[in-house]
Amino acid sequence: MIDYGLKNKVALITGANNPWGIGATTALAFAREGAKVALVYKKVFRPFDESKADKNGVDRYYAANAGDASVVEGKLKEMGAEYLVIESDISDEAAVKEIYTAVHERFGKVDILVNNAATDDENGFDTIEAITPEVIDDVFGVNVRGSLLMTREMINQRSDYGRIISLSTDAAQVFPGQITYGASKATLEALTRAIALEVAQYGITVNCVAPGPTQTGWIDEQLEEAVLPLIPMGALIQPEDIAETILFLASEQARMITGQVIKVSGGKAL
Repeated sequence: MIDYGLKNKVALITGANNPWGIGATTALAFAREGAKVALVYKKVFRPFDESKADKNGVDRYYAANAGDASVVEGKLKEMGAEYLVIESDISDEAAVKEIYTAVHERFGKVDILVNNAATDDENGFDTIEAITPEVIDDVFGVNVRGSLLMTREMINQRSDYGRIISLSTDAAQVFPGQITYGASKATLEALTRAIALEVAQYGITVNCVAPGPTQTGWIDEQLEEAVLPLIPMGALIQPEDIAETILFLASEQARMITGQVIKVSGGKAL
């Protein structure tokens, strides 16, 4: 068993209300290691059929993201974890400051930030012919602006330990059909490299994890059949695969790894 040295570290994770998601799974993984975890989420309402939310597919995924973090909170409580749950909007600068104030009052300064919150366009307008200013603003508002605001606040109020891990996607560099989403993630990758150089003087590492198709509740059987041939290792990525990579990047063992984009994609999109 690896000791990541995370006991009593304060980990702040965004986008953590989906019980099957990367954020929730990462929060549970940090709690398992004895870290104090702060979860931030925002309810995102999209139409779904509640009768279909009991199995993997868009209805389950939309239902999960429209809910609160009570399921995740229940699991943390069962573990005896020290945790804090905050409903907020990271694209709002004042809200970001309030998030950090709440975490500081409860646990002290943030040691580890996981920028997991993200949004995309549900209506198929994310192509060059159909794109709208609203889609551009919404996607970049959360994926880039929100992550930047969370990162800036963490650095400005840094502790003596610093790890920042952002979530990209394996197809960030070439994502036809989701050009704004892909571009926002490619921007995060570029920011990762630039910020890593700026904050290395403080001993803070900044890295990015780029998942391939991950079963966070949204991949139904039909989509799985279509996606599997694209993954050389022949299986969907699981949220635990991402969470374990994040744990390592947050650890003392990864102290000299910074400015990197690590694909956890089973070989897809190399």
